[in-house]
Amino acid sequence: MNNNNVKLLCMSMIQLLKDKQSIFSIAGILLILLIIWNGLVFYDLIKKDEQQRMEIFTEAYQSLNKSENDMGLELEIIKNNNNIPIIITNDKDSILNAQNLPKGVRNDNKKMRSYLEDIRSESNKLSVNVDEGRDQYIYYGESSILTKIKWYPLILLVIILLFSALAYYFYSTSKSSEQNKLWAGMAKETAHQIGTPLSSLMGWVELLKTEEDVNQDYVEEIKKDVDRLQTISQRFSKVGSRIELKKTDVVKVTTEAVEYLKNRSSSLIKFEVNMPEREILIPLNATLYSWTIENLTKNATDAMSGKGKLKVGINDDHKCVKVFITDTGKGIAQDLHKKIFEPGYTEKKRGWGLGLSLAKRIIKDYHKGSIQVHKSSPGKGTTMMIKFKK
Repeated sequence: MNNNNVKLLCMSMIQLLKDKQSIFSIAGILLILLIIWNGLVFYDLIKKDEQQRMEIFTEAYQSLNKSENDMGLELEIIKNNNNIPIIITNDKDSILNAQNLPKGVRNDNKKMRSYLEDIRSESNKLSVNVDEGRDQYIYYGESSILTKIKWYPLILLVIILLFSALAYYFYSTSKSSEQNKLWAGMAKETAHQIGTPLSSLMGWVELLKTEEDVNQDYVEEIKKDVDRLQTISQRFSKVGSRIELKKTDVVKVTTEAVEYLKNRSSSLIKFEVNMPEREILIPLNATLYSWTIENLTKNATDAMSGKGKLKVGINDDHKCVKVFITDTGKGIAQDLHKKIFEPGYTEKKRGWGLGLSLAKRIIKDYHKGSIQVHKSSPGKGTTMMIKFKK
């Protein structure tokens, strides 16, 4: 290896070490390899020990069959084998004796024969010469201890993975909680900052109403925008607070939210509002829900670049209420259907990517409903769906 290759390797290693994620990945892989290696070492040591014990057992068994004298030591060796499964056969493959077989095998000849074939395939076989021209064969399997050690690395890995998953869950939950507190704090601070000039504006509006030389139509429009600012302030102040739900007509709130944006959108966007002619009462926080509808409607108009068709409708099937918002915009790729609800994600040049994230929290956390991309594909528009259980 020349100097350039060494230098390149060193630079690659340094770059790799700078990446914390890579460091954790390498450490995890090394830990897994260490566990596997450690388990294999223990497995080999115990397996060799059992092989030596079986060789001693075979010698004791052979001596016991050939000698007519008192063979107390040999008998003790044979009796002390209480965990290695053994099947002894003659040269005609008939089973003569068996020890330490698993439950269910011990008293079933067919299962015992099948078990014999299994340990025979592992080549765990020792020959015993009991008489001239007559041999017996000892087949032995793995002891319960050896079997447990064989599975020990896998069990330990599963435990580590479960522990890692649990740690990651608590970490992500904690991180999410911190983010939620941050957004809630920012929202409340925004509401607080808006409150001071808003109070002043409301005072100025009341003062303008008393002026005779001021066009009252203009004053009325200013009042509408001031009321709008007050609504926005109320919305921000509710983020992170305990939300009260009241039986509210979802048809009325949805229609009002859409109409508000309709009057402030491009004339090239055609709105089509299809609502049931009756009330649909569900537990709702009207202030936050209307915020969600406005967010979705605003996103839809942005996706159409100021020109297209926007449909808003409600479907009531007696089990749940579904609100659909459909646009003829650029659409959303399949792999982004869930990602668009993540905090900070946006494809706009301006914006913080919080609209859909807040909408999801309002519907899912506060109203126990769901919000999702019902259907969408690039160039064919998007249909968003809000679903409330009745």
